[in-house]
Amino acid sequence: MTYRALYDDGRHILNRAGIAEADLDARLLLEFVCGTVHNDLLANGNRPVKEPQARRYRDLIARRAAHVPLQHLTGEQEFMGLPFLVNEDVLIPRQDTEILVEEVLRNLHDGFRILDLCTGSGCILLSLLHYSNNCTGLGADISEAALLVARKNALALGEDRAVFVRSDLFEKVEGTFEIIVSNPPYIPTGAIGALMEEVRAHEPLCALDGGEDGLFFYRRIIAESDRYLCRGGQLFLEIGYDQKEAVMALMRQAGFRDVTAVSDYAGLDRVVFGGKYV
Repeated sequence: MTYRALYDDGRHILNRAGIAEADLDARLLLEFVCGTVHNDLLANGNRPVKEPQARRYRDLIARRAAHVPLQHLTGEQEFMGLPFLVNEDVLIPRQDTEILVEEVLRNLHDGFRILDLCTGSGCILLSLLHYSNNCTGLGADISEAALLVARKNALALGEDRAVFVRSDLFEKVEGTFEIIVSNPPYIPTGAIGALMEEVRAHEPLCALDGGEDGLFFYRRIIAESDRYLCRGGQLFLEIGYDQKEAVMALMRQAGFRDVTAVSDYAGLDRVVFGGKYV
């Protein structure tokens, strides 16, 4: 079968299965299997594909049609221009979370110490270290399986300034930090059932469930962060689109100053941050 014909079969199957970006996913999976690039579909569409590769592609298409996330099939997701290993033990890095990283980078200075709570794949902390000078970081997560992925990512990126520890938020954290950052679970428990199947059935529940109102982890992080922030330190939080007012109020009540909200590229509230100056 030719490269183009195999791609057409794949995208038809994914379209019938209701996959939102069927054409794109079919192409990306074919490139993953064959080691090709986007232009090959146009320039080399008539080239034959060897049967072992065709079988592997059909298997991946069948799994994607069953709503297994594309990133779980390829094992990788790009974030902040860097490749990150991902699997079912970590939340897949989202482009929206790049807004959080970019906002921290605007406030990050050489030599800062960073604490990343609910670190998951480590994508936030490792990106911050990659794009800064002489900073060090601690990534904490309650899931040892997630930390295994984070450590593999640090090794793959050649990043030796990050340490990862199993901790229920601040439980095993020691010392103080100029920056605390977190993308905590923030989906209300009752809303999880309405999430896309790719998320609901294949990503870790502990990375999604933010309690009855979605604010459980914000309350804990904001209330406990004071003893771990240096004077002048800042706390940065990713939030759900409708959580700005609640999270900003929690930070102000806890004594944070200059509490600010930042929107993502779709105009949705995405980040809240503030400082501890006394």
